[in-house]
Formats: sequence, C-alpha cells, structure tokens
Amino acid sequence: MREEGISRGAIATESLRKTYRKKIWTKFVKAIKDFDLVEDGDKIAVGVSGGKDSLLLCKLFQELAKDRTRKFEVAFISMNPGFEAMDMEQFKRNLEELDIPCEVFEANVWEVAFKEDPEKPCFLCAKMRRGVLYNKVEELGYNKLALGHHFDDVVETALINQFYAGTVKTMIPKVKSTSGKMELIRPLIYVKEEDIINYTKRNGIVAMACGCPIESGKVDSKRREIKNLLAELTKVNPNIKQSIFNSLKNINLDYVMGYTRGNKRDVAKDGNENK
Repeated sequence: MREEGISRGAIATESLRKTYRKKIWTKFVKAIKDFDLVEDGDKIAVGVSGGKDSLLLCKLFQELAKDRTRKFEVAFISMNPGFEAMDMEQFKRNLEELDIPCEVFEANVWEVAFKEDPEKPCFLCAKMRRGVLYNKVEELGYNKLALGHHFDDVVETALINQFYAGTVKTMIPKVKSTSGKMELIRPLIYVKEEDIINYTKRNGIVAMACGCPIESGKVDSKRREIKNLLAELTKVNPNIKQSIFNSLKNINLDYVMGYTRGNKRDVAKDGNENK
C-alpha cells in the first residue's frame, strides 16, 4: 500500500536500495562491472516490453544514472508489435505510475508473423521483432541496447539449445548486433526470476501480459517445457540452475569433441578439423 503523496515509482526505487539491494541491485552492478556493460560516452537504449523484467531494468538504469562517476546517457524505448488496446492501456499506466519516460513506436510484427506461418509463428516473430527494434535503436543513434534477459533465461536457453538444436550456447552479457553498429547488453544476467517476481509483487506492479497466444500458455512452447523440467529437477537439487549457469563459464575445450567460433571451424581435441 502506497503512502500518501509518494509515487509507485519512488517506492519501487526505494525497495531496490533496501529490500532488494542484495538480490537485485548488487547483482545488476556486478554484471555491469564484470562485463564492462556501461562505459563512459555510451548512449544506451533500454528495450521496454512492458513485462516485469524490462520494467525492473528501467528502474535500475534510472538509479544507476544518478551515479555521477558514470558518464552515459540512457533512454527507454518500446515497440508495440500488435498488442490489444487493453494491454497497451496497462502498459502506459505502468510507465506513468513508475515514472518511466518511454518512447513507443508501432510495428505490425504479430500480424505479419501469424499471416506467414499461422501454426508456428514464433521464429519469424522473434526475428522480425529483433530486426525492427535494432533498426530503430540504430536510427536513433544509440550504441547499446539493454535487454531484460535474466539468470533463468540464460539457463533455459542453454538447455533449449542442447535438447533441440544439438549445440552448447546461450545468451551472453554483451554481443555485437548483426549489423555491427551497436552492442546488445544484458545487465540482469545474474538476477534470478524469482526475485524479479517478488519485487514486482511487493511493489504492486501489474506487469503487462504478453498477449501472444503462443507465449501466454495457450500453446506449449519449448521454453515452457524447459521451465517445467527445471522446476521438477530443482525439487531434487535446489542448486541445479546455478550449476548449469556456472558450467557455461567453465567449459574445458580439452574435453569436448568439437567447437566453433562464429562460423569458423576450429580444431577438436584429436587435432582433426571439425566437420
């Protein structure tokens, strides 16, 4: 319950300094330091989807911007891929209540993706959303785009790639965009989804629903399958997600059968080039 005259945004910021300082703020700052995610002269656009992760990322960057030892610019940008009016109303209400100034631009991504592949639109949808957002950010002159992917996303993506793509790779903290004109950064990479959910609930934030019939649970997705699997495995081994996360930073190339760097083939342990 909010105190008289105090905005939800101010309360949400205060909880980052106090209640969630250790579980969220400290991990956010650690990721920035560990991977040099924010550097002097940066112009950073925070991609705002309207969900819990991106709303938290906005509040974190607003707080970080108060640190005058860091010389960077930050702005908040959102793409509307085709949300229902009700969802957009909730989104804009959240932005206002949380004191987040955000530029919203329109894109008919969902309409095109579902028209082209009504049975399995996810791949095309994701590709189009990335392309439209990246182009907009570059057009506006930002050199970095901050995304709200967190610790659990990293773990789940690793398993999805192993189970369904036959490769060992996942999201990384900083990577060049396909055009090479900007970098994508993920400052929430150490922050666990459970803590984001608790932060959201504690601060009375009603994050916008995805609105997509695939991701909203009407149709099972591979990520949902992996989430359910990890939930079951965690009952037996509470540290399993952390172990998977740690393993991605602890790969011994002497004990893998082959590896690649980008599109280049490298030599495997036995000295033969990967086929």
